Amino acid sequence: MNLSAPTQIVFIISVVIAIIGVLAALGVLSFIPLASVWIVLIAFIVLAGGCLMRGA
Repeated sequence: MNLSAPTQIVFIISVVIAIIGVLAALGVLSFIPLASVWIVLIAFIVLAGGCLMRGA
């Protein structure tokens, strides 16, 4: 399995999702029904998927 760098758009999407998760953990975004840990996990999965897929 060869890893490649994610594209810039995948990286930006994962950073935005991670920031939303951190803000949810701090209580700024209390209207989000998911726990902040799951939101940050989704951001990591998006970033890892971008590293595993070539050209994504």
